[in-house]
Amino acid sequence: QVQLVESGGDLAQAGGSLRLSCVASGSSFSISTMGWYRQPPGKQRELVARITRGGATNYADSVKGRFAISRDNAKNTVYLQMNSLKPEDTAVYSCAADGQRGTYWGQGTQVTVSS
Repeated sequence: QVQLVESGGDLAQAGGSLRLSCVASGSSFSISTMGWYRQPPGKQRELVARITRGGATNYADSVKGRFAISRDNAKNTVYLQMNSLKPEDTAVYSCAADGQRGTYWGQGTQVTVSS
């Protein structure tokens, strides 16, 4: 089993920045790709960014150039640096990790961007 705990969600103004963190525990040695997803109010969950164990990344078009995903394998932690925030970035952000037995999810952290 893998447990994921996110932190860093907050209220921010448009144009501001936030940094999300997600710490993995349990069978974290089995984790390969980690990622951030978000679910805006009234909408489906969508991919924000993913990063492999080796550091390869991919991003949703809507966040390219504004968000940056990174990970510290020694700390079993993945980060999401969010810059130039927009009101449409408002969502619950969840961390996900691909392990040997499937994908694990965190509880999520709320990000609200005011205009």
